[in-house]
Amino acid sequence: MTIKQIQAAFPELERPDTLEIQVALEAIAQDYLIRPIGLKQLASGYRFQVKEGMAPWVTRLFEEKPARYSRALLETLSIIAYRQPATRGEIEDIRGVGVSSSIIHTLLEREWIRVIAHKEVPGRPALYGTTKQFLDYFNLTSLSQLPTLDEIADFDFSHEQPQEHRERSQTELTETVQTEFRSAEQETEADSPAEADSGAENRTLH
Repeated sequence: MTIKQIQAAFPELERPDTLEIQVALEAIAQDYLIRPIGLKQLASGYRFQVKEGMAPWVTRLFEEKPARYSRALLETLSIIAYRQPATRGEIEDIRGVGVSSSIIHTLLEREWIRVIAHKEVPGRPALYGTTKQFLDYFNLTSLSQLPTLDEIADFDFSHEQPQEHRERSQTELTETVQTEFRSAEQETEADSPAEADSGAENRTLH
């Protein structure tokens, strides 16, 4: 729930202001520090969720296995996350291969990406960007919390021991960013000087 939604739950004459609600939320979060669930602030608001350390126990209660996503899908998602807004053609230029319609459809269906505009070029291709649901799934409040490419390059994936499917997806997404953009840089260096300058400009991250 957002702070506005919490405020709306009160009668108008008893409605607390934003600061009062923030103080109350902080008190609740502190109270739940030693409990198996906690109050988490995400892009779409606040919610209670099971703490990561309890994941192995909680997952035993559910027979359904967590979804596993293909590398191609994670590559596409990672490029959109770091390059947004991006067209399908721009994603394909960075990946070096085509992006299937099923991948775009899955990401739209999961509400991890959305069409935010259309590029003013012939054909007016859709420009894709990430959503609040994307941030929520990866436990982020904003895109600024995504690791930089330098941080990704310094990360030692060989010792990563993911405990839960969301952590696994987050690791795969991060590793994919490193691989894809490193490949793009190598391709750029292999081009002629004029082409390299143009390619680097096209791949500049936003």
